[in-house]
Amino acid sequence: MTDDKRRRAYQAASHLTREGLRRDAPERAAVLDAVVESDVIVISGIYDHVEDVLEALDVRHTVVAPLDLDRVKLRPEQLLIVNCPGQVSPRAVSRIRAFVEAGGSLFTTDWALRHVVEPAFPGVLAFNERPTGDDVVRVEVLDPDDVYVKGVMDGRDDPQWWLEASSYPIRILDPARVQVLITSRELGARYGEEPVAVRFAWGEGEVFHMISHYYLQRTETRTIRHQAAAGEYFAEKGVAMEPEMAACIQDLTVADVESARASSAFMSNIVIDKKARVLRKRADRSGTAKGE
Repeated sequence: MTDDKRRRAYQAASHLTREGLRRDAPERAAVLDAVVESDVIVISGIYDHVEDVLEALDVRHTVVAPLDLDRVKLRPEQLLIVNCPGQVSPRAVSRIRAFVEAGGSLFTTDWALRHVVEPAFPGVLAFNERPTGDDVVRVEVLDPDDVYVKGVMDGRDDPQWWLEASSYPIRILDPARVQVLITSRELGARYGEEPVAVRFAWGEGEVFHMISHYYLQRTETRTIRHQAAAGEYFAEKGVAMEPEMAACIQDLTVADVESARASSAFMSNIVIDKKARVLRKRADRSGTAKGE
C-alpha cells in the first residue's frame, strides 16, 4: 500500500470510528473530544507511528523524542505510547516503571517488548526468539464485550493484521496476570505464539502491548468481500458518505479500510477508557470536597 493510500485508509477508518461512537455511544464520543494534548504522550519511533493513527482520529496528543523521555514530566493521569523500536535509556525505563506503578497507562508496540516491557516489568512478557517474516495474519477478538476491544470487530469484520519482518511474537510468562485482548491462530501456527494484543496490571497502572506496528502498512484481499470497493464497508457499518469521503476512498478496498478501522477503534477505546477514569476520579474528589 502506498503512503497516500494508507493515509486515506486511516482517514476513512477514523471517520467510521468517530461516526460509530457519535451514533452508538455519544457519551464516549464526548470523552474522546475532551482529550487534551497533555493526556497522551507519544514517544516517536523509527518503524512505527502511532501518532499518525491519533492524528487521523483527531485525538490531541504530544510527540516526544526518545532521548527526551529522560526529562519529560509524566503524570499518572496520562497514557504513554512508545513506538517501535522503543530504544530508550535505562533511566527512562526506570521512569516508565515508576509512572505505571503510580497509575499511568503504557502502550507499546513490537520491539519495545524487548527494550521496554521486559526490563521494566520482568517476568510478565517476553520475546519468544522466533521473529516473524513479512506476513499478514487473520486476527480474532476473544471477548467482544470487553471495554478495550468493543466494536473493534463486529458484523462481517475479518481484518488482516500485518506483521513487519522481524516482529517479536509475545510469549506470556505470567498467564494469571496477563489478559489477551486480540489473538491470531495463524500467528500461533506460524510463529509459536497467538497473542496479538495483551494487557496486564502493574502497581496502580496498566500496560498494553501489541505485536508488529500499530500503523499498518499493508493488508491482503483474501476473499471476494475483501476485494470489494471500500464504499461497501461504509454500507456494512451504516455510515453515509459525503462527497469528500467518497473521493477519499475511491480506489480503496474493504480490506484496506477494515484493517485500519480495527486499529483505530482499538486505540480510541484505550484513550477513552483512560480519560473516562481520570474524569470520574476528578468528579469523585470534587464531590468529596464539596461534602466536607
